[in-house]
Amino acid sequence: MTGHHVIVRGAAKRFGALEVLRGVDLDVPAGTFTVLLGPSGSGKSTLLRSIAGVERLDGGSIHFGTTPVSDHRTHAKPEKRALAMVFQDYALWPHMTVRQNVGYALRRLHLARREGARRVESVLERVGLGAKSTSYPHELSGGQQQRVALARAIVSEPELILFDEPLSNLDADLREHLRLEIATLTRETGATALYITHDQSEAFALADEVAILNGGSIEQRGSAEAIFRRPATPFVARFTGLAGSFQGTTASVRDGRAQVRVGENGLTASAGDGVNPGVAVEVMVRPTATRLEEVEGSGMRDGLRHRMPARIVDVAYRGRGYDHVVDTSHGLLTSVFDERAWSRGDECLVSIDPAGMIAFPTS
Repeated sequence: MTGHHVIVRGAAKRFGALEVLRGVDLDVPAGTFTVLLGPSGSGKSTLLRSIAGVERLDGGSIHFGTTPVSDHRTHAKPEKRALAMVFQDYALWPHMTVRQNVGYALRRLHLARREGARRVESVLERVGLGAKSTSYPHELSGGQQQRVALARAIVSEPELILFDEPLSNLDADLREHLRLEIATLTRETGATALYITHDQSEAFALADEVAILNGGSIEQRGSAEAIFRRPATPFVARFTGLAGSFQGTTASVRDGRAQVRVGENGLTASAGDGVNPGVAVEVMVRPTATRLEEVEGSGMRDGLRHRMPARIVDVAYRGRGYDHVVDTSHGLLTSVFDERAWSRGDECLVSIDPAGMIAFPTS
């Protein structure tokens, strides 16, 4: 692996009275792909720009390996950090051809003309734009322009590639194709990658590790699976996708599992921090834990699943099947999937797998 090992310690940044970063610690091992996930205003763009050298921290430090690039004494310029950026709005020179835009990134390397041309042609072929090398940006589609931006980022063989929500301006089908290209090409280079997005599915598909930001702090870091299965806070659980939640009271807690009384129903859920017997809790339900069943002949529970009576409120076709909104006596559940469409107003049972429920103390 040739990429930078990025080490952020105590990163702090203010814009006037607004505290944007609050003592952020982040460790991105060399050659890995880390995604910063969070809503608008969470601080992810400011953190990325600080690592790039575009913003200067008010406190804390950033090291690439053992080399300080930002602290109270040092602030290395972006061009001295051996990195490249891919932007949401492409940031291409409109008066330059595709070949010229990509080649511009090589100017600081002072390569021989033949070697520079070889690199440009090679990387354009890799992103599927070899036949567009003499075109101008306005002659390209949005997806093609983003491929030019990706080619420009990797042509100089940087040790760190920063991605600033590069797919948010593209339609859903094109986003999926380019997501795969970004993941594949970036890993082929051996560079370290740091990618920011507010899209949970995009983050989980790309990342070796996800760091979730909220209010200028990192609330949780880990693999996509670990974060989805064991969210550390209610915010992380909500931001990574819920069907809904129920209010209840904990009856008992054992081996990390809470028995919760929700009205007349008893539910089993993973116990979050601070969940103890007798505590008022919010039981958060993942969409993947839900299933619809007929009322007749189902009984009220089996070995693994809990059931509660419900009524179909709305139905939406999703290609592979149907998402349903169901009303239970304890609240609505959304994104309840079934391969067939239930009719609005149908009575049903919604079964919920305990593995997809997490209880947190009610705030």
